[in-house]
Amino acid sequence: MNKLFSILLSSIIMLQSLGVHYDDIVQLDELIEHAQFHNMQYGDNVIVFLSKHYGELKADHQRDHQEEKKDHEKLPFNHSGASHISIADVFLNTYKSELNEVQILENSDGNFYYQAPSSSLHSQGILQPPRVS
Repeated sequence: MNKLFSILLSSIIMLQSLGVHYDDIVQLDELIEHAQFHNMQYGDNVIVFLSKHYGELKADHQRDHQEEKKDHEKLPFNHSGASHISIADVFLNTYKSELNEVQILENSDGNFYYQAPSSSLHSQGILQPPRVS
């Protein structure tokens, strides 16, 4: 049971890191139906279909076939991507200041002391350092 749970949890984490949402899995039947429509209507194979909807032919296909816009919105993996974009702000400091020389003061007073162990284990001889034989 533990192995099944860990496999399930790790696969969920992997799918989320790839950007696959649960609604994408539900919409896979829409993808298959639309691919069959393209096969019958235009004679597209799977590679051409994926290129028209997710690849380099996407802009041309959306421009030429506005009547399929509602079908295209139902297809999986069409996320806006705004939730996965990170923006890094970079600020360049142009203010030049003169650095003051740091003075290191030596303090000869010791702020430590040794206190002999007072544990009962130490007095019984259990915790003894190794001895040279």
